[in-house]
Amino acid sequence: MSVSSVQPAQAISSTSVHGVWQLLSYDVEEKANGNTFAPMGKKPSGYVIFTAEGRLSFMLSAEGRQPSSNAEERSALLTSMIAYTGTYRLEGDRWITQVDVAWNPEWVGTEQTRFFAIDGDLLTVHTPWRVMPNWPEKGLTRSIVRFQRCR
Repeated sequence: MSVSSVQPAQAISSTSVHGVWQLLSYDVEEKANGNTFAPMGKKPSGYVIFTAEGRLSFMLSAEGRQPSSNAEERSALLTSMIAYTGTYRLEGDRWITQVDVAWNPEWVGTEQTRFFAIDGDLLTVHTPWRVMPNWPEKGLTRSIVRFQRCR
C-alpha cells in the first residue's frame, strides 16, 4: 500500500496526536520507480512524542548500532539516527515543527513538515518529496514512517 493512498480514518485533532508513539517501521520510497528500501535496517527503533503544550520530540535509531571506538566510527553513527525537537502545529493532515534542537545542525531554526494519518493506534507519516544527501543518486525520495501508540 502506498502512503499516498492512506487517508485519515478520523478527524485529526491535537488531542488525537498527543502522546507517545513507538516506531514500527521506517522506509524510503523512490519517486521515479516506486521502489522502497529500509535505510536503517528492518528493525530500527524510535519514538515520537507530542505534548499537549505543543512540543514534539522525534528520535529514530538504526538497527544494530554499536558503541564506537574511534573518530571515524563516531562520525558514522550520525548517519544511523534522526533526532530533533521543537514546537509543532497541526494544519490539516500535516504537522509542522519549528526545530530548536537537532542531530543535524542544518535543521535548527527551520520548519520541518510531515504529512500524517491516524487510524486507531497507528500513525503513518511521510515527508515531502526531496533529494536526500545520503542517497542523491536515487533522485526524489520520501520517508515513510509508521508508529504504534504506546498505552
